[in-house]
Amino acid sequence: MSIFSRQPERDVFDAPSNLDEDLTGDYAIDTTHTSLGFSARHAMVTTVRGGFTDFEGNARIDTTNPAASHVEIVINAASIDTGVTDRDGHLKSPDFFDVENSPRISFTSTQVERDGDVWAITGDLSIKDVTKPVTIEFEQTGSAKDPFGNTRVGFEGATAISRKEWGLTWNAALETGGVLVSDKVKLEFDDSAVKKG
Repeated sequence: MSIFSRQPERDVFDAPSNLDEDLTGDYAIDTTHTSLGFSARHAMVTTVRGGFTDFEGNARIDTTNPAASHVEIVINAASIDTGVTDRDGHLKSPDFFDVENSPRISFTSTQVERDGDVWAITGDLSIKDVTKPVTIEFEQTGSAKDPFGNTRVGFEGATAISRKEWGLTWNAALETGGVLVSDKVKLEFDDSAVKKG
């Protein structure tokens, strides 16, 4: 059962204009205008990209006291999508995410810092039975009042993790040397959040 309230689907609207008002408040991530992506090297020659299509989250943004800000995201691990059915099936298997026994991936912030438009968010990333801290730098990309009267704010961020630290160790050796899947995985976020109330 969902722990967050989904925002209703919105139509795409024109490019936002910045708001001068204080953006402090509680927000819900607009899943219809947010992407959670990842990329990893494959066979040491190319990059495979994918993302998750089912997730939800909310945030407390405090522009005057950033340390009071908070973010929480929950992802349905089975919603992983790389565009290839067989590969997605392997990623859902016990070799990787083991979605039957570990259906959720979660991130809960523990510290938030701000320097201008850049927010550094440190939190606990939980995959399978492993929880480890990660820090993601987000750039605040703008804010707007959309045609429906909602206050929106956007953020883009990225970080890199070592998948073996979360127990995602499956690999295969290549005849030419090296391995099939890189240990380093890049996480990429393009988020739109809507102010509640």
